[in-house]
Amino acid sequence: MDIKWAALGQVFVVSLAVSVVIVLVFSLGVLAVAARRSAQEQGTGSGAGGLAAAVLCFAACTAVVLYGIYLIVPQFH
Repeated sequence: MDIKWAALGQVFVVSLAVSVVIVLVFSLGVLAVAARRSAQEQGTGSGAGGLAAAVLCFAACTAVVLYGIYLIVPQFH
């Protein structure tokens, strides 16, 4: 049994990069929710932009998680 170190390295790098990106996108979503709430409390606006940004960030995170589950679960045809 041989270990393909190059392939293992690729999987590690891609997994690390995707994990960092997902954490950043989720953090931006939380920041957008906080900005919306702050705008509403200060009465400076409705915060609709913050809500839209949060929805997009959380939708992107959900899409990546669902795609990962799709790749893991065996497909029956």
